[in-house]
Amino acid sequence: MSKYQVKVFTSERALPASFNQVFIKLVGENGESSHTMLKNLLQPLPFLQGSVVTFNVSCSSLGKLILIELDKKPLPLTPSNAWLPAKVEVVSPEGDTYSFPIYRWINDKEVHRFRAAEALKVSDDNHHLGRYDREKELKFRAEEYCWSEYAAGIPHCIKTENALSLPPEVQFSFTKKSEFFLTSAFGYLLLVFTAKLIFHLKKNHSSESITKNKTAVSEYVQKHWEEDEFFAYQFLNGVNPILIRKCTVLPDNFPVPDNVVLPQSKNSLRKEMKKGNIYLCDYKNLKDVKANIINGKQQYLTAPLVLLYKTPNDKLMPVAIQLNQEPGADNPIFYPNDSKYDWLTAKTFVRSADFSEHQLNVHLLRTHLLAEVFAVSLLRNFPMVHPLYKLLVPHTRYNLQINHLARLLLISPTGVFTQFSASGGDAMMPILQRSLKSVTYSSLCVPDSIAERGMGKIPNYYYRDDALRLWDITLKFVDGVVKYYYKSDSDVKKDSELQNWIGDIFEHGFLSNEASGIPRQFTKVVDLVKFVTMVIFTGSFQHAAVNSGQYDFGAWMPNTPISLQYPPPTTKGKTSEDTLVATLPDRNTTALGISTVWLLSRQSSDVVKVGQYPEDHFVEKVPRKLMAQFKGELDIVNKIMEVRNRNLKLKYEYLQPELVENSVAI
Repeated sequence: MSKYQVKVFTSERALPASFNQVFIKLVGENGESSHTMLKNLLQPLPFLQGSVVTFNVSCSSLGKLILIELDKKPLPLTPSNAWLPAKVEVVSPEGDTYSFPIYRWINDKEVHRFRAAEALKVSDDNHHLGRYDREKELKFRAEEYCWSEYAAGIPHCIKTENALSLPPEVQFSFTKKSEFFLTSAFGYLLLVFTAKLIFHLKKNHSSESITKNKTAVSEYVQKHWEEDEFFAYQFLNGVNPILIRKCTVLPDNFPVPDNVVLPQSKNSLRKEMKKGNIYLCDYKNLKDVKANIINGKQQYLTAPLVLLYKTPNDKLMPVAIQLNQEPGADNPIFYPNDSKYDWLTAKTFVRSADFSEHQLNVHLLRTHLLAEVFAVSLLRNFPMVHPLYKLLVPHTRYNLQINHLARLLLISPTGVFTQFSASGGDAMMPILQRSLKSVTYSSLCVPDSIAERGMGKIPNYYYRDDALRLWDITLKFVDGVVKYYYKSDSDVKKDSELQNWIGDIFEHGFLSNEASGIPRQFTKVVDLVKFVTMVIFTGSFQHAAVNSGQYDFGAWMPNTPISLQYPPPTTKGKTSEDTLVATLPDRNTTALGISTVWLLSRQSSDVVKVGQYPEDHFVEKVPRKLMAQFKGELDIVNKIMEVRNRNLKLKYEYLQPELVENSVAI
């Protein structure tokens, strides 16, 4: 008989312990051990939180280990309780060490199988036991992770009745659940407090908020929200930094005259376009949608076009605003030299439109919903032993549950966004459907997006600078890991699990839209590297860029109105301070908007930051070395960003790696 040393690691997460009897079976190329209860006389309670306990299993030599089987049973007269093992390490009599990553709840009496940690593509999994287990796991996963259509024309989601019916491995931790509940409760108190009196416009025409949860940015916003320079700044470094693009030809539906006044320039609009100094923001996704009715009142939502000019001293300034897409006598173009409240009202309608474009397209669709598609497809089509599962599963953490809650609490018929935003109600789904049709693969890849929008040279575009650095670092990391396992294009073509993964994404995420440019299959290693980079970037850095600043820029409501109560002006000279105040949303609408963006900006204490890998899915030296290098390069970039921010009057911190979560978890 030979003796195998079995070391069991119980997770350090809250409440992972079990007091049940745990049994193991070792399965190798030459046979298997008996079904053995794990006992250690020195550790009467071996499966407590964070414990690492060693056991011995005696059997004949099994050769190379393929997998282990784990199950548990309660002691007589005691209840069964869930257990969260992290991993199991086995040292063979020959001195070989095998690691078996688990990181899954075991809450029943069933036998659970776990493969050795060596990453294997399907073409490399040559042992019949491994292949059999692989097929069985994928069949189980396909039953656990089913697709569902929440609404026609938007990405599909996971099929689940409620949060508790999600597979345990993707649910919030006890810590996350507890803190989410407490944060929600505090958000409600913030709502009640803020609803008493959100703001009023004083005689000096400045606004005053009584919310006590101020940040350095929200205080800056409160002081500068009326200024043209800050209005333009937000297109570069606010929560929606991907709409702005260089304008080389004026759209036919935006007839700005060639002699429009350009600050600090005597050139015509056409000449400044040729010089590359004119930029455009077009909210065409919002065209002709039926705005919501809130508190019994019709609300208003426009689809503006905004023209901006980069001055000789590198300031971006707005020079023209048209509030709806079709030009005409009742849709005037507003300019900075119009009356103060004509111009301020026009900018306010733009900021309200930006709220809807940001929340529905840039935030919800392009990060949350696409990240869920990537996650469900991953969990359906890759077994745990696959290298891409190991690489990508950290970027799925909590996404499925937070998205379920978003559908339940924000965009359902009774959701906050549905009921209390101008683009809620009947407007929401048409906007989402248009947005998905407009999503292209290149727009999800930062270098391509920057190039297509002509935004490579404009100064003070900190989102671009940080995002490009982080994309390059992520690409380098992914390139190293992927090429370690895929030596040639042939390896990519013959990986059926990989092809099923991208096929699912193409069908269920992009609804088989060929025009999106999303691949439906992979034929080259380089294409796989780019796509995986996009998946990781979307679920971490891009989400942080469009999520983390929501409260900063939205706490001062006039800067980001969730809805507007008066129609846009159709003639000039009719606006005033009073009409602007009356246009802004009701107090309860404002309170709900502020408390919601506050809640959506809160990370839990068990957050896992980008570049951190607390779960040991890889054992090979090369990917582990690449992970360490990835983290090291992120630390260096973080310091570079810190130094840059010291010299800015308004810091741009949303892409600092130390502040970025590894997944869409909030």
